[in-house]
Amino acid sequence: MKTSFEFFEIEPREDSTAIVYLNRPDKRNAMDWSFWRDLPFVVEEINSNPKINAFVIAAKGKSFSTGLDLDSFFQQFGTVVQGTFGDDRKVFYELILRMQKGINAIYQSPKPSIAAVHRHCIGGALDLISACDIRYATKDATISLREAKVGIVADMGSINRLPSIIGQGHTRELAYTGKDIDADEAYRIGLITKVFLNYEELLSGALETASEIAANPRIVVQGAKEVLNFAEGKPLDAGLNYVAVWNSSFMDSRDFREAMYSFRERRRPEFNKNTNGSLNVQIE
Repeated sequence: MKTSFEFFEIEPREDSTAIVYLNRPDKRNAMDWSFWRDLPFVVEEINSNPKINAFVIAAKGKSFSTGLDLDSFFQQFGTVVQGTFGDDRKVFYELILRMQKGINAIYQSPKPSIAAVHRHCIGGALDLISACDIRYATKDATISLREAKVGIVADMGSINRLPSIIGQGHTRELAYTGKDIDADEAYRIGLITKVFLNYEELLSGALETASEIAANPRIVVQGAKEVLNFAEGKPLDAGLNYVAVWNSSFMDSRDFREAMYSFRERRRPEFNKNTNGSLNVQIE
């Protein structure tokens, strides 16, 4: 398993959490090809580590991310983007799908993620945080679904995921205008759930939440995420049936029994003792 990446830095922590840093600070974490290439493998490394139960996505430098590095992208893929024939357009289509894989992997990861946004969160960076379970920001954050202003229909997931987060009206306004919103507005519409005064408080708050999540039974947290993801866009009855199937199949876990025993013995439960549990088994 790869342990070092060009764009990212993974920092595992002793409380069963980790920080995934965007680490191209000299370019304000603008997303060149190394971001899109490596993100699926970063998430795979998080998923395969049985000692990580939740993770924070943060960034080093002055900004969270200014989004797609357009200059770098067109230097590398300009001929693909401007292909003449259907064969060339097919290559571009497949490139888009490949770029979507990393952000999809965050959404699909069984392990909850928290985005910690400071200063700029533009374009592709909004795609990134929209795939996270929880989003926090600093007071000085600026967030934009900027693609309309550069002639692109956002294709990395934000216009697909944001309606379930902030509703159709707010999503359409952001997508059609490409305007910037500040942290207070992002909080008002439900895109951000907590606002912090500065980066230090932001990272501390995100890690505190990640640690609180990681301390709960792993199978329950991952089950809750699976049920929530399944229920998006489906009728209530389908979601209720799915959670009934989940609990009838998996509720009687080691941690459920530990909760019962600890209640009877009037002590605090000790969860996640089985760090090599079946949820982390790698099947080749």
